[in-house]
Amino acid sequence: MFDNLREEANASPFFEDEAKFQPAAGTTADPAMRKTKFLGMTPIQRFVIAVMMMIAVCTLGMMCLLITGKIGLF
Repeated sequence: MFDNLREEANASPFFEDEAKFQPAAGTTADPAMRKTKFLGMTPIQRFVIAVMMMIAVCTLGMMCLLITGKIGLF
């Protein structure tokens, strides 16, 4: 498995000077024209996740205040 590891590493260097960067198919060269996806989600999906996290934090905070007796229901 590791017999020719050094020979293969020396034969094909990681950085070749003559190699040019070529964008993948379906992408544009201009970064401003390209739509980026953070964590692979659309903006609507990120918004829904953010709202769900806000509701969870508010709920946990209210439960903590109720348990410690800082606020009361009646």
